[in-house]
Amino acid sequence: MRDSPVDSAKDNDTGEANEAATKAAVFCAAERLFALHGFQNVSVRDITADAGVNLASVNYHFGSKDALLFEIFRRRTAELNRERARMLHEANDRNAGKPPVRDILEALFAPPLKWATPDNDRRISVQFIIRSRSEGTAEMREALTNDVSHLARFADALISACPDLPRETVYWRLHFCLGMTHNNRFAEFDRLHVLSDGATREGDVDGLLKRMLDFAEAGFQA
Repeated sequence: MRDSPVDSAKDNDTGEANEAATKAAVFCAAERLFALHGFQNVSVRDITADAGVNLASVNYHFGSKDALLFEIFRRRTAELNRERARMLHEANDRNAGKPPVRDILEALFAPPLKWATPDNDRRISVQFIIRSRSEGTAEMREALTNDVSHLARFADALISACPDLPRETVYWRLHFCLGMTHNNRFAEFDRLHVLSDGATREGDVDGLLKRMLDFAEAGFQA
């Protein structure tokens, strides 16, 4: 006896849901393992074992380990940059299209800093992105070098907010600000705490953000 069209549709829906769940499990397991242990130290077998799925799942759903790496990188950086763009848009709205330097820099700094807090589930994504800068595949390095559309909106906003600065100077100062975002990891705050004999312990993300903004804003006004 053949299955009815309704039964076939239900089977298809169940199969698609199972495939989606498997793909999501692989993605999440890979992101966490890569972030914690490094790109070269994690195998396809490690990923599928952690996700509890078939060994062939990585190739079936993503094509290869490198393709999986790039998919994680592409998705997480897109999410981070959308959050930055949203904050910049809100700053524009608050200031009639002419946000001050501090508001622009807050939109750049706040999302990755808040993602990286120890109690935020997004901290793994930030750790993965940080790894990408030093351990990324050729495709990831290409994207990091040439995909600058998300930064162009910040450069344009800063150029508008600093009409007395040469454009070249604005670009350099934005570059130094990006260095702050790439290096402000909580493990380094712990190191700074040891260096300062406890004088630099900051109790909350908002306090850290304020210190970053004070420093960067002063740099643009120098």
